[in-house]
Amino acid sequence: MKKLQELKKHLKQGRVYRRAELAQWTSAVDRHLATLIDEGFLEKLSTGLYYVPKKTVFGVAPPDEEAVVRSFLKNDKFLLTSPNAYNSLGVGTTQLYNKRIVYNHKRHGEFQLGGRNYFFHAKHRFPKKLTQEFLLVDLLNNLDSLAEDKEELLKNILAKVTSMDARHLKQSLNSYGSTKAKSLLAPVLH
Repeated sequence: MKKLQELKKHLKQGRVYRRAELAQWTSAVDRHLATLIDEGFLEKLSTGLYYVPKKTVFGVAPPDEEAVVRSFLKNDKFLLTSPNAYNSLGVGTTQLYNKRIVYNHKRHGEFQLGGRNYFFHAKHRFPKKLTQEFLLVDLLNNLDSLAEDKEELLKNILAKVTSMDARHLKQSLNSYGSTKAKSLLAPVLH
């Protein structure tokens, strides 16, 4: 029990830990993890990924999505987004999606982490932060996968281009655009 209490001292509420991190504080990591999960002191998010629940006045707070993804990937080279972000462009997207997309350099596929599904897309290039220009290019890249009227949406996108910063849009298109996105936007930008 002494070793278990010592392990607890190292764990901070609201933090996400990998099993390998926890192994540095105990020699019986699997047994101690099972005990902490049974006690409710720790939640298992995925294989090898654990969360120390943070208690608030409203109950237990879910883990921070970026912390979960950062621990899962073991780095911070990713961009977390959702098709819902397209709605901020004002081009007529109205659907709400229960989908989190993670652009990264390592993983590809669907993973469930902490009860949420994340769709990891391994890409060579993506920005560090979401910008309106990147979102527009990403919307064009993913146009066929959306539950929207594609013709109407494309008409609105082309109209939106005229009100955006052309230089930044060209940079985003050249850096992140698919061949189809480039063929659709290039005539409007030149």
